[in-house]
Amino acid sequence: MAGLWFEEFSVGQTFEHEVRRTVLEADNMWFSAMTYNPAQLHIDHAYAAETEFGKPLVNSLFTLGLVIGLSVQDTTLGTTVGNLGMNETKFPKPVFAGDTIRSVTKVMDVRESKSRPTQGIVNFEHIGLNQRDEVVCTTLRGALMMKRPA
Repeated sequence: MAGLWFEEFSVGQTFEHEVRRTVLEADNMWFSAMTYNPAQLHIDHAYAAETEFGKPLVNSLFTLGLVIGLSVQDTTLGTTVGNLGMNETKFPKPVFAGDTIRSVTKVMDVRESKSRPTQGIVNFEHIGLNQRDEVVCTTLRGALMMKRPA
């Protein structure tokens, strides 16, 4: 199991995730299609060429999912019960096809669950960066985590 148990997390712990991923145009098109998002800014090259960006933007929810997904192998793979929510999500820079995204995770808070004695809550800050080390996404994520089996 690659993920960490609840007891293995501590406030301030930081993970520089090794796995990175280059975003493809197909990722953006498929994600937009699968989520029924017909926004021209994501799928219409002619329209996007006339915007300040000059080309289609990658769907921000794809970016959010990728930034969190890149963290899973080091933190929560097989040890998470579920996500409790994402807060204060921001996209300070756009992502375009061809950008390579990496993720950094910091543990912000760790606390016992009041209603689930075999689980605890970990609050993570996830930061997504592109190949120029520009921040493209930040979010605070609450995760319900398993405690180490007795």
